[in-house]
Amino acid sequence: MTALLRAVRKQRGLTLEELARQTGLTKSYLSKIERRCSTPSIAVALKVAKALDVDVGRLFSEETAQEKITVERGTGDAAGERYRVLASSLLGKSMSPFMVRPTEQLADDPHPEHAGQEFMFVHTGTVELDYGDQTFTLEPGDSAYFDASVSHKIRAVGADRAEVVVVAHAEPGARGTRDMFVS
Repeated sequence: MTALLRAVRKQRGLTLEELARQTGLTKSYLSKIERRCSTPSIAVALKVAKALDVDVGRLFSEETAQEKITVERGTGDAAGERYRVLASSLLGKSMSPFMVRPTEQLADDPHPEHAGQEFMFVHTGTVELDYGDQTFTLEPGDSAYFDASVSHKIRAVGADRAEVVVVAHAEPGARGTRDMFVS
């Protein structure tokens, strides 16, 4: 995301300070993202994409844009990769899918909530989802669908590496029912 973030920001004629003001993030945090010193969470990426008026997937993509379909091939075991944007080359998406590999520590994201809704599906491993003042343990095959404006974080638990498919929907008008469904 880093090189493209800087390029899009400069193309829009924005300074880090102006982008910080528009996103509610600090200038130093945005600088760390651009310099690859920090990996933004999904919530942060959505805020930055909204401020830059660009699809969040485009901030992570180096692929040519597609209009109707995109096929993502597995990348194998990318060491250290915590977030991978899926369907990044598809234009006009109303959902933003990610593959997340949470660590054992809860993310210290300064903005863990965002407008819209989110769906999580645990593919491998076990995770704990902190949602507001509740904690849920999710195992392979479990899922959660929730109002993303409530503070939420996930962390891996156990010996096996966890992989979680996360789909965020942040379009204006997304229902904010503050409901939490875990299955």
